[in-house]
Amino acid sequence: MYTNNAYLNNSTIDRKDKSKPLVITMCGTYKLYTRPKLPTWRPRGRLDFQLLYIAAGKAHFHFDNNDEATIVHAGHMVLYRPKEPQKYEYYAKDQTEVYWVHFTGNNVTNLLRSYGLTNKKVFHCGSGAEYQNLFCSMIKELQMCQDGYEEMLEIYLRQIFIRLQRHFKSSLNSDNSHAFEEIDNAISYFCEHYNEPINIDDYAKENHFSTSWFIRNFKLYTGITPKQYILKKRIYNAEALLQNTQYNINEIAQIIGYDNPLYFSRVFQKTKGISPSEYRKNISQRVFNSPSL
Repeated sequence: MYTNNAYLNNSTIDRKDKSKPLVITMCGTYKLYTRPKLPTWRPRGRLDFQLLYIAAGKAHFHFDNNDEATIVHAGHMVLYRPKEPQKYEYYAKDQTEVYWVHFTGNNVTNLLRSYGLTNKKVFHCGSGAEYQNLFCSMIKELQMCQDGYEEMLEIYLRQIFIRLQRHFKSSLNSDNSHAFEEIDNAISYFCEHYNEPINIDDYAKENHFSTSWFIRNFKLYTGITPKQYILKKRIYNAEALLQNTQYNINEIAQIIGYDNPLYFSRVFQKTKGISPSEYRKNISQRVFNSPSL
């Protein structure tokens, strides 16, 4: 499991802070590879607000103390308010990647309302690197604590809120009910068949809509095109497999849908900036040099 977290004043203690309108207290990310399950259970909730972004895979939430899980897919966010019970799980089999931030302050409720974040717990936000980059920037800022870091943290979080607000408004201008249902079906299909040859024109034709309509609405829903989504899924799974020494690189290429391992290596390097073999070497060195828990 990959994790990268940051805490204000190096404290993991839940707290309420009314000294400023908005205070970011902690943030981080989890990415499951081999750990089978990562559960969270806070029956009394927390004193602060928590925003979670499902960047990849899916997460299982139990809202209102419901034993039956609500499955939240990538491209969605979940907002917990103070004292709301929190129960959710991430599973390695879902290849979940989650970013999260905790915040408090004396004007948070009004602030959220101004950006259109009302009492809804789960909302679609679309996928894409923009949200991930903003979360990563917050993590780095809170870890470094350079001059003005508290203001920078607020700026990054407000940028997330602004992107959400823009997404909500753009979504209202389209016929979402039908379009998003079709895109959900496409995402499920791509997740099941990402390692097979998928022709976007053929997929659109078989489902009785035009290619241009499909690509436009897919990008509106996820932030990326269908081809980019399939590529992202392949590379994500390649990363997970590269951490398992059971498979060599040629085998991994075959597993994720590339018959030509050299082409796979070129695609991986173009996407990640390093070759598959270098990626595996870096992971091995990181594990070897990491201190024991």
